[in-house]
Amino acid sequence: MLRTTSSLRVLRDTDLPGALELLARDPVANVFVAARVQQVGLEPGRLGAEMWAHLADGEILAMCHAGANLVPVQAGPDSVRVFADRARRQGRRCATIVGPRDSVAGMWDRLEPAWGPARDVRERQPLLATRTPSAVLPDPAVRRVRPDEIDVLVPACIAMFTEEVGVSPVTADGGASYRARVAEMVGAGRAFARIEDGQVLFKAEIGSLTAQACQVQGVWVAPHLRGRGLAAPGLATVVDTALAELAPVVSLYVNDYNTAARAAYRKVGFSDYGTFMSVLF
Repeated sequence: MLRTTSSLRVLRDTDLPGALELLARDPVANVFVAARVQQVGLEPGRLGAEMWAHLADGEILAMCHAGANLVPVQAGPDSVRVFADRARRQGRRCATIVGPRDSVAGMWDRLEPAWGPARDVRERQPLLATRTPSAVLPDPAVRRVRPDEIDVLVPACIAMFTEEVGVSPVTADGGASYRARVAEMVGAGRAFARIEDGQVLFKAEIGSLTAQACQVQGVWVAPHLRGRGLAAPGLATVVDTALAELAPVVSLYVNDYNTAARAAYRKVGFSDYGTFMSVLF
């Protein structure tokens, strides 16, 4: 009888071929992790996280990005158990567990007794995707943000993050690290906004990008302009630009209770792809 040896190991750059093969099995759901790995590799010092792998006879069955975000990748029940056990022994170091719903739910079932209660559990977050140009006319006033407009964009990004996540991204460094992340998006040409009279009316970023897919994040309309139809045309500009210049699939995920956002995304042309779940601490 053949014996299967199962183990968990932290991956290194020498494991890149196997890791990339696993990530390619679902380039849309895995785009966050895939983008990071393709950009900097698997060495923890560069990745800013450990990449745990559940292996059987040396083959990578599943992975888990273990950093500020705990993100399971292609993780079935056995892998979920292995990753949750490792995370519980290590102690909580992440701010969020996020990823495909079944995997995250399985991990949280095991981790909640030790890590709970969570600040928020978002059990159903539709993962949406589109491969076709927008079904609505793009907003011609939405464009890439220029480097000299970072100081205009940052307050809108902070407002969006605080509203969406429930805590401010401004930390003990006075917001310097968050501003640097926004500047990185702007410098890469992946931050889009409609700016009038020095104010951001609409914004969104391409947060994760590979050659196979990209993911939109941070969709935001200034509060006093909500309900006036800015979101769908603004997002249409982002989608059309991304499909033409960046990747063949554009995705995003949204809270199931955000009916206004879901309606706007449907209008643009997004359709169901899967379901995510997030646990926030």
